[in-house]
Amino acid sequence: MNVLGVDSGGTKTVAALVAPDASLVSLWRLPSLDPTADGDWTAEVAALAATVGDADLRASAFGLPFHGEVDAFTEAQLAAVRLHFPRKTIVENDVRIAFDGAFACGAGALILAGTGSMAWASLSEADSPHIRIGGWGDIFGDEGSAYWLGREALTLLSRHVDGREASPAFAKGMLAAMDIRQDQLMAWCYGLASRRSGIAGLARHVTSLASGGDEVASRLLGRAAAELSEQLSVAWRRCGGMAPIRWSYAGGVFNAAAILDEMTLRLGTSPSSPRLPPVGGAALRAARLAGWAVDDAWVDRLGTALRAALA
Repeated sequence: MNVLGVDSGGTKTVAALVAPDASLVSLWRLPSLDPTADGDWTAEVAALAATVGDADLRASAFGLPFHGEVDAFTEAQLAAVRLHFPRKTIVENDVRIAFDGAFACGAGALILAGTGSMAWASLSEADSPHIRIGGWGDIFGDEGSAYWLGREALTLLSRHVDGREASPAFAKGMLAAMDIRQDQLMAWCYGLASRRSGIAGLARHVTSLASGGDEVASRLLGRAAAELSEQLSVAWRRCGGMAPIRWSYAGGVFNAAAILDEMTLRLGTSPSSPRLPPVGGAALRAARLAGWAVDDAWVDRLGTALRAALA
């Protein structure tokens, strides 16, 4: 008998099949289940069910983007998951699942910054509210996310090309990384097959330039850290948390050590390392739903297995 944990973000999905002893049976990397993205995400749910097959599945938990935020998406997600995974199933927002993983369902405040961004906080007591801050999407939110970093980088590039703001080293580095000339900037952007993931992918170039000492890129990472810190602080305050803040993080933006360092300075305390990656939070919720005896040792074994598989 096994449980399934699924974590889906703006660009990809990770699914883990976990045994009762917390060993990892299988791990799959799949396309995003984002209902706003290109492609048929419901077909991907069906494909996952076919991939899992007859795995003696006792329970499953899904963390999905936009769940609980847009009624039509939420209803469609519940219907699709329950159709293909009719046994005990939980469907949550992907950031809630990441929160459950980071604190093993304990108290704290999580900041997730991948393609998008959002903070999630709770004292995780029986009557404690769960507070979410940010996560308004790429049109008017997701500050500090990979998409936000990419979009801001494009803005800086356009200003340099126009002569409104001189950033020669940053522009040279970004254009080289993108393998385009400055007169191809608009064609590159509006010709992307997937604009959201393509623009989010620019964040890694910004991080690389900052690591090499580029001042413009470093300032951009500093702005991202300020935005993420604000989301986190407000979420912790609104859930009733007291100083010092207990915080953790998830998402590819935090591959930039400079962002974590700046946030530590702003928040006045270092982050807790996530107990589990987001897909582990889903597996943990599924294990509890299945009625398994889950303790700290179980969480630690799962965390070790998942980190090795995801490395």
